[in-house]
Amino acid sequence: MALFSKLKSALKKTKDLLRTDVRDLFKSGEILDEAKLEEFHRGLITTDMGVEASEEVVESLREEFGGRTVDPDAVWENVKNTLKEILKGDGSTNWDPENPLSPLNMATEGPTVILVSGVNGVGKTTSIAKLANYLTKSGKKVVLAAGDTFRAAAVDQLTKWSQRIGCEIVRKDPGTDPASVAFAGCDHAVQIGADVVLVDTAGRLQTQQNLMQELEKIRRVINKRIEGAPHESLLVLDATTGQNGISQASKFSDAAGCTGIVLAKLDGTAKGGVVVAIRKKMGIPVKYVGVGEQLDDLQLFSPDDFVEALLEES
Repeated sequence: MALFSKLKSALKKTKDLLRTDVRDLFKSGEILDEAKLEEFHRGLITTDMGVEASEEVVESLREEFGGRTVDPDAVWENVKNTLKEILKGDGSTNWDPENPLSPLNMATEGPTVILVSGVNGVGKTTSIAKLANYLTKSGKKVVLAAGDTFRAAAVDQLTKWSQRIGCEIVRKDPGTDPASVAFAGCDHAVQIGADVVLVDTAGRLQTQQNLMQELEKIRRVINKRIEGAPHESLLVLDATTGQNGISQASKFSDAAGCTGIVLAKLDGTAKGGVVVAIRKKMGIPVKYVGVGEQLDDLQLFSPDDFVEALLEES
C-alpha cells in the first residue's frame, strides 16, 4: 500500500493534467461523439503517451461506445484495460510483486552482470545506487564498477553510495578506458564470488557516435570475462524528457542491447505517459521507476498499478 501511495504521488502531475483536460468529457447520459473522442485523444497526447498508443485507446472507445450514451465508469474501465494491455505487451511484465528482483534476468551460475547506460543528467548514478540497495537488501552480494571515468565526481558519488549501502566498488584513475573498469569489476566479482555486478557508464548523448561505439566495446569486453554477459542492459530515462525518451531508447538499444528501462524522476513530470509510448513503439519494458529522491525510492514497475494510479479517482 505504501508503494502504491508513492506511485500515485509520483504520477500526480500527469494525472492532474489528464483529469483537467478530459474528465468533463465523459458525463453520464451524454452521447460519446467524435468531438469528445478527438478531445480525449488530444488530452492523452499532452501526457506524452504518443500518437500510436493514444489512437489505440481512442479506437477501443470508438468501437465499444461511439454514438452511445456515456457510462463514465464503463468508459474509464475500457481506457484502463487498453492501457494495461499495451504496457503488458507480450506478457513479459508479469513480475512477482513480492520479489523486487523478478524483472531481472539473473545468471544461472556465476555473477549476473547489469550494464547501465543513459544520457547526461538523467539520474543514472543515483538509479544504480537505488538498484544496488535493492539487490543488497534482497541478500545479494553486489560489486559496483565505476565506469564513468570521465567525471571524477561521478566515481566519488558512487563510492559514497557503495559505503552507505555496504557493497564493494571497483574504480580506477580518471581517464581510464571504461571497458577496462568494466572488465576489472567483472573479474573482481568472480574472484570474491559476488552475485551481481552493476556497471556504471558515462552519460552520453544518443547522437555521439564514438561514445555509442564505446558502449558496444564495453559489452564485448564484459562478455570476454563472463560468457553471456551482460545479462541485463538497463537504460535510465528521465521521465521529464517525454517523447525524446523514445529516440534515446532506440539509439541506446542498438548500442547497448537494452533489455529494460529504469524510468527516473517520474515524480517530477506531467509526461508520465511516455511509459506507454516507449512500450508501444519500442517493445522495451519499463522494469523499475524512480518515485522520489531517497535510496528506497525505486519501485518495481507494475502495469496494473501504474494505470490504476494514473486513472484512479482523486
